[in-house]
Amino acid sequence: MQYSSTDSSSIAVAALKNPSISTQKIYDFIIVGAGIVGLATAYKLHKNFSDATILVLEKEGRVGTHQTGKNSGVIHSGIYYKPGSYKAKNCREGRLQLVDFCNEMNVAMEVCGKVIVATKEEELPRLDAIYQRGIENEIEGITMINLDELAEIEPHVKGVKAIHVPCSGIVDYVGMCDRMMEAIEGDGRGYVQFCARVHAIRETSSEVHIQAGNSSYKGRYLINCAGLYCDHVAKSAGLNSPVKIVPFKGEYYELKPESEYLVKHLIYPLPNPEFPFLGVHFTRMALGGVECGPNAVFVFKREGYEKFAFDFKESLESLTFPGFWKMATKHWRMGLDEYKRSFSKEAFVRGLQSLIPEVQSHHLKHSPPGVRAMALQPDGEILDDFYFERADRQIHVLNAPSPAATACLSLGDELVRKCEKDFEL
Repeated sequence: MQYSSTDSSSIAVAALKNPSISTQKIYDFIIVGAGIVGLATAYKLHKNFSDATILVLEKEGRVGTHQTGKNSGVIHSGIYYKPGSYKAKNCREGRLQLVDFCNEMNVAMEVCGKVIVATKEEELPRLDAIYQRGIENEIEGITMINLDELAEIEPHVKGVKAIHVPCSGIVDYVGMCDRMMEAIEGDGRGYVQFCARVHAIRETSSEVHIQAGNSSYKGRYLINCAGLYCDHVAKSAGLNSPVKIVPFKGEYYELKPESEYLVKHLIYPLPNPEFPFLGVHFTRMALGGVECGPNAVFVFKREGYEKFAFDFKESLESLTFPGFWKMATKHWRMGLDEYKRSFSKEAFVRGLQSLIPEVQSHHLKHSPPGVRAMALQPDGEILDDFYFERADRQIHVLNAPSPAATACLSLGDELVRKCEKDFEL
């Protein structure tokens, strides 16, 4: 395993004070959001357009603050996704690029593999279906394993059968962001501006004008990769998309150091096809530790990491959106189970025990939560794939769900191609 030695806070301070960032200059590309998708897009534009100037605007004081830095750090294989979808294509290609990037740039990463476990006989047809999907998606090295083989890989797991996915892994996504920012800024053509919350966008025939923080910026083209606030940024540009971001919080526990022996790799349950989340699982982390979770509960604030976080305006926005109630009506039973795990550690532990019976409440400590941007349509359907909308000089990434972090470099390639086609570059 390799380890990232970059001090993100020092990078953020350096970028914040960067005198090269000009409000008078016309940049070729302006990216909104210094999460992993925004930075990967900037990185790929930097590599593909040799003379282009690139500015990344980020409202926080460092890279990867929200979804990028608050997920479980998994390198997904692409086994679950519909063959031929953006997700399937970009996850596999992005994973291969990610491993190469991390090896070259000395980012903490390990291809440790995972198991997807059926814990009941009645789950076996679904396990077979996932395996067949993995074959269709050309996921290298996957095998169906029996109990003896499962015990060799994960001796503490209880199950009846499993899929071994050796190409899955773990990575430091914030470390990746640091390295991409260094590459973007390295030759003076790219810049990252922190503390620059975008609140207005105006397009003319030749430029895009952006108000961010207390400053104004001009660019020839804009790409919105604002994650949890991507729909707000799109709206500030006058784009009336039917898609609404509704936030769901994932809460985690972490195994105490003396209990980490229970998990050797990555351990996943069989996902429920009726529910848009993978269920609680066990994840070794690239910088040490073993995470357990997450659940998935609606939260009343887009960046609501505290237990009872609340924002009146954002809550009203979600609760008055017709798609929210249609989705809630469809999934209310499973939603209640998720809330039980949120307020009851014992219920959370019972979910974990379906995979590892030895896990007890005293083995666990709280770990920081994350919030996922779920893109909903007015009919209550969840957008299951990557989704883009555009204006004349703008591309808005309005849905970049998991496995967007794994697929980030491939998504960057996709957005470069869209720029070439849509902007006729």
